[in-house]
Amino acid sequence: MLLHFFISTFAGEKDTHCRISFTDIDMTNINRYILGLTAVLTWFAAMPAAGQGRGAQNGHSAGRPVAGIYANYLDSLSLLHRRVDSLRIKSSTTAGGGLRAATSVLFTPLTFYHRPAASLFSLDSTSTGQSTANQLIDGALMNIYLKRPDLVKTGESDLDIVNIIPADKAERPVRVEPKIVDDIVVQPMQTDVVPVDVLVKKPNFWTILGDYNLQFMQNYVSGNWYKGGESNYSMLGYVVMQANYNNKQKVKWDNKLEVKLGLQTSRGDSIHSYRMTEDLLRYTTKLGLQATRRWYYTVQVIAQTQSLRTYKTNDQRIYASFMAPFSLNLSVGMDYNVELFRKRLTGSVHLAPMAMNWKYVRRPELATRYGIDDGKRQLTDYGSELTVDLSWKFCDNINWKTRFYGYTTYKRAELEWENTFVFRFNRYIAANIFLYPRFDDGAKYDDRHGYFQLKEYLSLGFSYSF
Repeated sequence: MLLHFFISTFAGEKDTHCRISFTDIDMTNINRYILGLTAVLTWFAAMPAAGQGRGAQNGHSAGRPVAGIYANYLDSLSLLHRRVDSLRIKSSTTAGGGLRAATSVLFTPLTFYHRPAASLFSLDSTSTGQSTANQLIDGALMNIYLKRPDLVKTGESDLDIVNIIPADKAERPVRVEPKIVDDIVVQPMQTDVVPVDVLVKKPNFWTILGDYNLQFMQNYVSGNWYKGGESNYSMLGYVVMQANYNNKQKVKWDNKLEVKLGLQTSRGDSIHSYRMTEDLLRYTTKLGLQATRRWYYTVQVIAQTQSLRTYKTNDQRIYASFMAPFSLNLSVGMDYNVELFRKRLTGSVHLAPMAMNWKYVRRPELATRYGIDDGKRQLTDYGSELTVDLSWKFCDNINWKTRFYGYTTYKRAELEWENTFVFRFNRYIAANIFLYPRFDDGAKYDDRHGYFQLKEYLSLGFSYSF
């Protein structure tokens, strides 16, 4: 009971029980508890013989309570030891108090320190400047040194060898002098540069298009056919070449060349072995400067003639030939680019309020046939012009190509509407239907048809486009 009272007094506890829990002890009271525990251990060490004699007289019944209390306090001390090992021991000058470094000597193997002996032989106890806790610890250690020197295992000098600094020696900060070295100049890494041949391609602003058709037709009629008629062979060739320039900077130049030639044999013609059914040689060029997204300021030139002579059955008279006639049309206006129905309908519309038409006939005898005064070979007039050139792809196998040309002056009007329906069976075989109505009040008037003219044919054969 005296032991428990002594420890409770130093630790500041109110409850009396055999096993003390150190988890509830405030860090500010740890020093008080350790001082009390040190005094108790000193008291036990100073009275070993008395404890043994009293235990022999009273038997085991008197020694068991003391031994149990002693074991319980040793367990508590072991718990405190483990807790202290997990903490950072601060120096005595650390603000806020806490566990002092001087108490660490209680948890190390018993060592002979110089400070307890120095303080004992000091003449002035106040000159050391030690705290009460250090004085009590030094007194306890000195008591053990004098009465149980056999328990001392090592000395303070041995601790210095392994760099264990005693509590009375203040920690000195370690100053590391910076090492000054010369500036290191970073050398650029030399890389092996392999020359690469760069192929620079000039942009190609030209688009080349082509359409080729070669079609044949054969017709046989026996001599006794009840309706009459004659056998014949016919051939039609049609070539369209386009070279279009677009520099993507508002300048366009379109070029289109059309060549069409049709031949037919006839047994009823005793003069000619073949006759021309179709003959066209036409070149169209347009130079445009972009005004808006789809509108262009345009200058258009159309030149048209034919390549061979044209006859009628059993007639030696020439009705048309190369440069008879020849027409040249120059117009200035606006072009509108057409793109509709997901680009299935494409083409252009040319509106020219100012146009000039020049017509020339190389054969004087054909002048009046083409609206030129008798005795003259050429005719120049001015007016306005409209040209529509479209291509409508209804489906993958059916296509409609149309060209409408209109030129009018104050004296005459000339209208042409060419329609070609293409029915494609595969990549190389196609059938064509061609309808070509025409009106020209400057030509010679016909008693049956007036100023209206019409041409139509149906053909089947080879067709290739790119």
